[in-house]
Order: sequence, then C-alpha cells, then structure tokens
Amino acid sequence: MSSQDKCYYVLAFYRIAPLQNPEEEVLLHKNFIENRDIQCRLYLSKDGLNGQMSASKEDAEAYMAWLKSRPPFEDLVFKIHYWHEHVFPKKIVKLKSQLVALDTPVDFSKAGVHIAPKQFREMLENEKDVLLLDVRNDYEWDIGHFEGAERPPCVTFRDFNAYAEKIEKEHPDKPKVMMYCTGGIRCELYSAILKEKGFDDVFQLDGGIINYGLEEGNAHWKGKLFVFDDRMTVPIAEESETETCGRCHKCNHQAESYYNCANMECNLLYISCPTCLDQLKGCCSQKCGEGEKLRPYHEQNPHKPFKKSYEYFGFKKNPHGQGKNKRKAKKNPVNHS
Repeated sequence: MSSQDKCYYVLAFYRIAPLQNPEEEVLLHKNFIENRDIQCRLYLSKDGLNGQMSASKEDAEAYMAWLKSRPPFEDLVFKIHYWHEHVFPKKIVKLKSQLVALDTPVDFSKAGVHIAPKQFREMLENEKDVLLLDVRNDYEWDIGHFEGAERPPCVTFRDFNAYAEKIEKEHPDKPKVMMYCTGGIRCELYSAILKEKGFDDVFQLDGGIINYGLEEGNAHWKGKLFVFDDRMTVPIAEESETETCGRCHKCNHQAESYYNCANMECNLLYISCPTCLDQLKGCCSQKCGEGEKLRPYHEQNPHKPFKKSYEYFGFKKNPHGQGKNKRKAKKNPVNHS
C-alpha cells in the first residue's frame, strides 16, 4: 500500500489523571466529534481517558490540538499509524467505572517506572535475571510477541489478577520485572498490582508495542501486533520483515491473520492460513460450515471483524422483545475485551 493511499490517521492514546467531572468530559468529546470525519472508541472515567480513533488528517490534527490545549491532557502523547480507510465502525464515547476492565481497585500512583523504547531494547539485550511479562491476552501473544516473553494464561484482562498470584508464588525472590502491552495503559494497572505484591523493580514500556515499533522497529519482536479494530493484525514496523509466529487453527502451518468464524452460533476468533480459510468459507471447522446462519464470506475483502447479525439477515430486536434472535454467539475477544 503506497503512502498516498493512507489518508486516515489511526490514533492510540491514554491519560491517567483524575478527572473532576468525567460526565462533562464525555459531553465535550461528543460535541467535538459530532460533525467531524472521526470514528472512535473513547472511554472516560474519574481516572482519566483511554482512546482509539481513526480520522481524516484534518480532523485528527484538530482533535489532537483541542485535547492537548486542555488540562489535564497537555502532555498526552499520541501514537499514530496511517490507513486507507476508517478502522472503527462508529463513534463511541462512554463513561466507564474503570478505563480497563479489571474488577479490582488500582492505585495508579504505584505504577512502575516508564522506560523509553530504546532503553527497553537495551535491557532486552543486556539484562540477564529479569522477568519479561506480556500484559495482554493469550490470543494477542499467539500472533506476535517479544522474544523471551511467556504466553500469558489470560483470555481477558480480568484474568490477570489470578496471573499475578501465580507470578508471586513462582517468583518468591521478586526479580526485576519488565512488562509491555499494546499501547501502555494495561501496564499502568498491572505494574501497580505487582508492586503491591512486593515486586519493587518494575519497568514498563512507555507507549507500549506501538511506540516501540515506531522508534525501534522489529528488534527482538516476532510476528504481528493484534489490534482491536478492523485491521485485526498489523506489523509493528514497515521497514523490515519479521518471523511469523502464528499457527493456522486447522492445519498448523504458519499464518498471521485472525478471523471470526462465519457461523454466527460460533463466532470464534481464530488464526487461519488463506488455504484453510477459503476451503471452509470463513468457518473455523467443517461442522460450523454446515450451520444455518452463515455470514457471507466472499463479500468481505479484506476480511474484517464480522458485523452484527441484522446487517446480514435483516432482523433487529424490537422494543417489545418479539421476534428477536435468542441464540447467543460465543464471546468474541475482538468485540468484547
């Protein structure tokens, strides 16, 4: 894809800072983006802002300037990628009880030490007795991760409380910890949790994998980066290739793309090679391919996360609850984590 084709900014950003009136901040954001070429997922709480956005160049730059002109967002750092279309289906601005779903109160003042991508790379190359933690979900690790990071036993971020207890038991000596996540915000929570458990030397990658790729390229990274938008997987850097570490759900050959099963009773998120994907017409198995509610595989190219059922089959829930689809699909990490 040539640079002139990439006409949309894809922004990832967050700010941990007390908001005196998060309800008002939600309204301000809704008013600002209402008539602009912006699609987004913006979550606000009393603890700050967690945002992802795709926007035209003009409106992305206007939003960044507007946000950074107001406290407490003056020093907010935006991670920027470029894409040929919107990567979010709509505008979402919501008030949340937590910026990241953990179900546990977190003291953000106890977060770990932020280290720049260059320093993170140097520590990967020189530190010997260090525990490298991938603070993402297991399916994110499967498609790409830093060398030496173990696969986290977590399907959602809520599982990381149990993972912290496991780490505490397995490492009573409390070694030095390095951790990373996609954009940085999950490390803000998890580093604080580990410090509360007695891990004193906790270092977190500033700006996450996205920032590392922009500054250090693919050094010590394998595979692709899972993202929670229509792209699903992206390289962390464009200047060079890296080892493919994903494996096809069906044949176990190397693969680097995620898909949702076309059977709406399943909706499984899975990795597939192009051959198996085409043979099964977007389904994760032969059995799923025999289902009644199959989304049109050949109508999506490139294969984005599947849309809601009514967009394919023409039915919606009505306000009286009559005629609604009672069959529930499996929880899909792309849409719900």
